[in-house]
Amino acid sequence: MKYLGIDYGTRRIGVAVSDESATLAFPLGVVAAGTTALKEVCDIAKENAVVGVVMGESKNYGGEANPVMKEVEKFKEALEAEGLNVMYEPEFMSSMAAARQFAPSESREDGRKKNPNQELLDASAAALILQNFLDRNRKREFEVE
Repeated sequence: MKYLGIDYGTRRIGVAVSDESATLAFPLGVVAAGTTALKEVCDIAKENAVVGVVMGESKNYGGEANPVMKEVEKFKEALEAEGLNVMYEPEFMSSMAAARQFAPSESREDGRKKNPNQELLDASAAALILQNFLDRNRKREFEVE
């Protein structure tokens, strides 16, 4: 039972996939945002036989939707129109958290802007979003038992 994770961006869409047991998320790559993005993400979902897509829900410190959220919602609707089951997962600061994996300094200078491999960061941010979803759902399983 695999899941696909998405960190939607206006330039690149980070993509991650879970293992078959839906325990671990792995960065997969990026898709260029634009006219072919929907088809490419659908192809990735099909190739990996995913049961669901987990998209980052972009909100600010106050819990209000960020400007990119309108585009995220449109992309979610387009994926659903293609027959995919799409869920939101809060993604507060996922890109910054991904950047810290590669530049763990507390200085903001060492984060996203300074790191030369933006594609790796976007895929890693998608993996963090997906991992949070997987962990939260696994925790619910243990609470039910």
